[in-house]
Amino acid sequence: MEDKQRTLLNPSKQSLHPKQRASLLSNIFFCWALPLFVKGFKKDLVEDDLWGTLKAHESNLLGNRLEQAWLKEENSRRNPSLWRALIRVFGKECVFYAFIVAVMEFVIKMSQPLFLGKLMEYYTPNQTTVSKNTAYLYAGGIVGISFLNVLMGHSYMLGLQDLGMKIRVASCSLIYRKSLRLSKGALLDTTVGQMVNLLSNDVNRFDMCVTHMHYLWVTPILTIIVMYLMYTTLGSSALIGIAILLSFIPLQMYLAKRTSVYRLRTALKTDERVRLMNEIICGIQVIKMYTWEKPFAKLVDVARKLEIHQIKVNSYIHALNMSFKLSLNRTAKFLCILTYVLMGNTLQSHYVYLLTAFYGMLGQNLITFFPTAITMLAETNVSVKRVQKFLMSDEVETGYKIKGPINDNISGRKNKKAANGSIALIKELVTREKTGIYLDQASVKWVSTSTDYILNDVNVNVGPTQLVSVIGPVGSGKTTLLHVIMKELSLLKGTLDVGGTISYASQEPWLFGGSIKQNILFGQIMDMKRYKEVVRACALDRDFSLFPYGDRTIVGERGMMLSGGQKARINLARAMYKDADIYLLDDPLSAVDTHVGKQLFDDCIVGYLRNKCVVLVTHQLQYLRTVDGIYLLENGCVTASGTYTELKKSENEFLTLLEGEPEEEEKKSVSIVKEAKSLASLEQVDVPTEVKEHRETGNISKRVYTSYIRAGGNICASLFLATLFILVQLTSSGSDYFLTFWVNLEQIRLGRNQTETYTNSDRNDTNMREEFEEIFFTSENCLYLYSTLLVLVIFSSLFRSLNFFRFCMKASRNLHNRMFTRIVYTSMRFFDVNTSGRILNRFSKDMGSIDEVLPTAMIDTIQIGMIVFSINIVVGIVNPWILIPSVVLFGLFYVFRIIYLATSRDLKRFEGTTRSPVFTHMTASLQGLTTIRAFGTQDILQCEFDQHQDLHSSAFYMFLGCNRTFGFWLDLHCVIYIGLVTLSFLFIGTETYGGNVGLGITQSIALTGMLQWGMRQWSELENQMTSVERVVEYTEITPEPDDETKNPSPSWPTAGVIDFQSVSMRYAPEEPTVLKNLTFTIKSAEKVGIVGRTGAGKSSLISALFRLADVEGAIVIDGVDTKTISLRSLRSKISIIPQEPVLFSGTLRKNLDPFDEYSDETLWDALEEVELKSAISDLPSGLQNNVSEGGSNFSVGQRQLLCLARAVVRSNQIMILDEATANVDPQTDELIQTTIRRKFKDCTVLTIAHRLHTVMDSDKILVMDAGQTAEFAHPHLLLQDTTGIFYGLVKQTGKGMAENLIKIAEDAYKSCP
Repeated sequence: MEDKQRTLLNPSKQSLHPKQRASLLSNIFFCWALPLFVKGFKKDLVEDDLWGTLKAHESNLLGNRLEQAWLKEENSRRNPSLWRALIRVFGKECVFYAFIVAVMEFVIKMSQPLFLGKLMEYYTPNQTTVSKNTAYLYAGGIVGISFLNVLMGHSYMLGLQDLGMKIRVASCSLIYRKSLRLSKGALLDTTVGQMVNLLSNDVNRFDMCVTHMHYLWVTPILTIIVMYLMYTTLGSSALIGIAILLSFIPLQMYLAKRTSVYRLRTALKTDERVRLMNEIICGIQVIKMYTWEKPFAKLVDVARKLEIHQIKVNSYIHALNMSFKLSLNRTAKFLCILTYVLMGNTLQSHYVYLLTAFYGMLGQNLITFFPTAITMLAETNVSVKRVQKFLMSDEVETGYKIKGPINDNISGRKNKKAANGSIALIKELVTREKTGIYLDQASVKWVSTSTDYILNDVNVNVGPTQLVSVIGPVGSGKTTLLHVIMKELSLLKGTLDVGGTISYASQEPWLFGGSIKQNILFGQIMDMKRYKEVVRACALDRDFSLFPYGDRTIVGERGMMLSGGQKARINLARAMYKDADIYLLDDPLSAVDTHVGKQLFDDCIVGYLRNKCVVLVTHQLQYLRTVDGIYLLENGCVTASGTYTELKKSENEFLTLLEGEPEEEEKKSVSIVKEAKSLASLEQVDVPTEVKEHRETGNISKRVYTSYIRAGGNICASLFLATLFILVQLTSSGSDYFLTFWVNLEQIRLGRNQTETYTNSDRNDTNMREEFEEIFFTSENCLYLYSTLLVLVIFSSLFRSLNFFRFCMKASRNLHNRMFTRIVYTSMRFFDVNTSGRILNRFSKDMGSIDEVLPTAMIDTIQIGMIVFSINIVVGIVNPWILIPSVVLFGLFYVFRIIYLATSRDLKRFEGTTRSPVFTHMTASLQGLTTIRAFGTQDILQCEFDQHQDLHSSAFYMFLGCNRTFGFWLDLHCVIYIGLVTLSFLFIGTETYGGNVGLGITQSIALTGMLQWGMRQWSELENQMTSVERVVEYTEITPEPDDETKNPSPSWPTAGVIDFQSVSMRYAPEEPTVLKNLTFTIKSAEKVGIVGRTGAGKSSLISALFRLADVEGAIVIDGVDTKTISLRSLRSKISIIPQEPVLFSGTLRKNLDPFDEYSDETLWDALEEVELKSAISDLPSGLQNNVSEGGSNFSVGQRQLLCLARAVVRSNQIMILDEATANVDPQTDELIQTTIRRKFKDCTVLTIAHRLHTVMDSDKILVMDAGQTAEFAHPHLLLQDTTGIFYGLVKQTGKGMAENLIKIAEDAYKSCP
C-alpha cells in the first residue's frame, strides 16, 4: 500500500509492450528491445519508461490458474502436492521447451565436434582423404552450427526465464491469498519474517530451477550419444575419462542433498532474522526510549551468525563444485591421453582436439549443468515444501451456522481506481433477513490442541437495534468474543447465528499507508453526505482543518504520522462509514480524551448507529447507563448479564464499580447527528505524495566496490586473493599450452624427414635445442609434467575458491552488521519516511543477493576475465594474427557493455524499488487481517497486491529482455569471430601444425562463449552490486547526534526536577514546529498530568524529553542540560510506559529485563504490583513462557500491564505514563494508579491522560494546545478559571462526571501540605 500513485501502470502504456507488436524476425533477433538501449544510453530511465505488463504475466490471471489447480489438488487428494499443481498449470510450457532443448543439444551442438574432427583430419601429416574444398565445407559447418545455436539458444533461455518468472508470480499471488485466509491459530505460528522470506527468497528458486531443469534428462541421454560417437571416431581410450566424470556424479548428488539441507536451515535462520528485524522496525521507538539497542543488536548478531554459518557451509560446497568445473574435465581428458599413449599410440592433433571438443560439450553438461540442476531442484524442493506447508495451514472457517445468505457482493474488482487512491470500490448487495447475533453455549480455543477454553459456554443475544456492551477485566476474553462473532475463531461447542453484514473497529487502530480518506472509505463507494456525517460524528473535522492536505493527508505506514487519538478515530470512522447491520466496536474510546470519548459515544455509537445492532467492548463504565444490555466476561465466562439497573444490584466484585459511577443528568436525549456542514477540508486540495524510495542513478561508484572489499578484509587479504587467482590461471593455462606443445612435438617426431620442422616457431633451429628436447621432453617426461600441472590446477583452484567464499561471507556479515547498527541508531525521522517494506527489502532480498548471488557473479567475472586474458596470450603465441580480431571483438564488446549497463542498471534498480511495495503490502495486510476480513475487502487487497506484482514484473521482464538482447548480439559477433578464425587458417594456408589449428579453433569457440558470458557476468556483477549499493546507502545513514563520552554521575538524577527553557521542536528541518517555545518547571517528585486535545503536542513533548527529534532551547534535568549528555545516559534514566504497548517475541523474562540485570524475585514482585502475577504463574513456563510476535498471545490490556511492570522494575527517578492504562478495566486501573502513587511517590511522574479522572489528583496539570503551554497549575486552581481550556475539558465530560472530577481536584488540593 506504498505510494499509491505508482501502483497503477499508465493505462496508455498497457497495450504498448513492444514484444506484443514485434514480428517473428524481431523476436528472434531481439530487435524489439533495442530502442530501450538507445533511450537508456541517452538519459537515466524513470518509472514512466517502464512498459505495461504483458497479459501472460498478469499476477491476477496467474494466481487464479494456480489457485484453481491447488484447490483441485487439495479437494481430490489426501496429501496434496504443490509440485503437481505447478505441473498442471505450467507443464505444457515445460514440454515445449524440452522439445527445443532436445534439438539444440542432440542435433546442433552435437554436430560441431564432428565438423571440427573432420577439419582436423585435413592437417594430419601425409593425409589424402580431405581436400581443401571439403575443408572449407567443414569450416563453414562449424560457423553455421554456431549461428544456429545462437539463434535458438537465447530465445530458449528467455522463454525459460519467462516461465520461471510466471511460476514465481503465481506462487506469490497464491501465498498472499492464503495469508488472507489464515486462522488465528495459524497466525500464531506464522511470522511476518517467514512470509517475507517466502515471498523474497523461497519463490526466487523457481527462477533459477526452471533454467536448469531440462539438463536433468538431457545430460544422461547426451552422455550415451557422446560415448557412442567417441567410441566410433576415437576408439575405446576416449571412454576412460567418462568413467571419472560419472564416478563424481554420486559425490555431486550427495553434495546437492547437503546443499538442500543447508538451504532449508538457511531459510529458517533467515526467517528468524527477518522476523526479528520486522519486530525491531515496528517497535523502534520503544527500543530507543528503553535504550535496548544493544540487546537487540546482540540478538540480531546471533541470528545473523547462525544464518551465515549455514550459508558458509553451502558456499564451501559451491567452492568444491567450482574446482570440479576447472579440474574434472582436464582430469578426464588427461586419463584418455594417458591411456592412448600407454596403448602405444602417438599423440595426434586430430585425437586431442576432437577429444577436447567432445569433453568440452559433455563436461559442461556433466560437471556444470547437471550438478547445478540437481542442486537447484533440491533447493527448490525445499522451498516448495515450505510454501506447501504454509498453504496447508489452517484457515478461518465460514461454514458453521450463519443466518441468511448475507454476504458482501464485491463487484469492484474490475472497477477503475478512484483518481485519488489505490483502493478499488466495492458495492454491497444485502439480503435483509432477521438481523442480530445469537450465540448459544459457545466454547472456543485459540489452538485446538490447547487444554483450556478461552470462552466457555457463552450465551450472548443481541437484537436488530440493540446496543449491548461487553465489559470485564483484562484478559477475560472480550476481544475473543468479537472474533467468534466475525467467525475468526471456530466454535468447538455450541451454535452461532449471525444475521446481517458486519462492520468492525479493532482495539489497536489499523491504518495502511494511504490517505486518511482512503483509510475511511476502505473500498466503499464515496457518498459525500454520509462521509461528512461520519467525519463530524467521529470529531475529525477539526483535525482535517489542521492537516496540510485535509483528509488527503498521507498517514504513513501504520498511521505513524498521526497521534494515538487520531488513529483511533479514523479507525472508528472506517467502521462507521460502512453501511452494515451489525457493528462490533472493540474499545474504541480508550485512546481519546474524555470529552472526545463522550462526543464519540453520544454522536457516533448512540446517535449515528441508533437503528443498528451494536456490540461495544469498553472499560468506560460511565457510558453503560445508556446501553440496552451488558455482558460481564470473567475468565472466559459470562458471569453476569442484564441491564444497567439489574447489574447494579449484583454483588459481583467487578460490578461494584458501577456504584461509584456518577449519576448522569436524567434527561438523556439520543443525540441525533445533525446535517454535516460543508467541510472545507473535504474540498479538492493538492494531493500529497509519499516520500519515494531513494534510487541511485548512473554508474555504480568505486566507493561501493571499495566498501565491499573493505568489508571483506584488509588490503593484504585482497592481494592474497588476487595472487591465488593468478596462480590458478597460470597453472590451468600452462596445462593447456603444454598439451599443444606436446602434440606438436609428437607431430615433429612423426615427420622427421621434413626439413622445415621448426619453421613455424620463433626458436633458432639449433642442434643443441633438438638434443635438449629429445632428452628432456620425451613422451614419458611430458606425461609426468602434464600430470604435475594437473594436480596443481586441482588443489590451487580448490584453495582459491574456499578463500574467496570466506572473504565474501566476511564482507556480507560486516555489511549487514554495519547497516543494522546505523539503522538502529538513526533518528526516528528515518522510520517516519521509510516504510518497513523498504527497510525489510534491504535486509531480506538485498542481503540474500549479497550472501548467495553476488559471490558467484564475482568469481565468474574475475575467473573469466583471467581466462580470456590467458587464452589470448596462449593463442597469440601460436598464431599472432588471431590477436587482431580478438582486440577488435573485445573493443566492440566493451562498447556494447557500456550501452547495456546504462539501461540494465536502471532496470535493476527499478526491480529493487518496485519489490518493496510487495513486502510493505504483505506486512500491512497481516497486521490488519481481522479488519480486512470483517470488511470483506480481501478481493480488493488481493487486486492491489497483484498490481504491485505487475509493476515489479514489468521492471523484471524488461531487465530479462535487456539481458538476453545484450547476450544475443554479443554472441552474433562471436559467430563472425569464429568464422574469421576458422577460415583464416584455410585462406592464409601457412599453418601446418594441426595442434596449432586445433588450439586456435577450440580456443576461439571457447573464447567467444567465454567472452560473452564474461561480459554478461561482469554486467550481472554490476547489477548485483546495486544490492551492495542499497545496503551501503543504509550504512551511511546519519546517526542521532550523540556524544557517548559525556555521562553524568551514576546517581543522576537524584531529585527529578525538569526545567523546559524556550523549547521548540520540529520532526524535520523542512517541517513546521510542533512544540512552540515551551517554558515551565516541574519540581522534584511532582505528579503532573498532561492534557489537551488530540494533536495538541502531548506525545511530541515526550519525544522532546527523550531527544527523539531535533530540539531547540534547553531541557534541564537536575541542573544538567540533556543536550550535553549521551542519549544512553538520558534515556536509561527515564522510565516510560508507551501509548501502544510493544512486546517482542522471546521469553517474558527478556521482555521485562533484556540485560538480565534483575533477579526473578524482583520481576515477580513487579508483576504482582501490576496485578499480573497470577496470570503469568498460570502459564506453563512462567517467566520463561514465550511471547508471540508482537505479543499477540496476550490481550492489549495485559500488554500494557507488562509495559508497566518494565517501568516498576527499572524504578527510575522520572516516570512517564503515556495513557498507560487506556486498555484496562476500571478496577485494574484503580489498582494500578494506587501502585503508581505508592511505588513512585518519591519520583517525578508525568502522565499523559485522556481519562481526566486519572490526573485530577495530580500536583499540577499542564494543558497543551497547538504545541504551546496553555495552562499550568494545580487542577483545582485551573478549575477556578471558568473561561480556561481545562475547565472546558472537564465540563465536556457531562454534568455528573464533571462534579465528581471537580470534587477529586478539590480534595487533592486540600490535602496538599
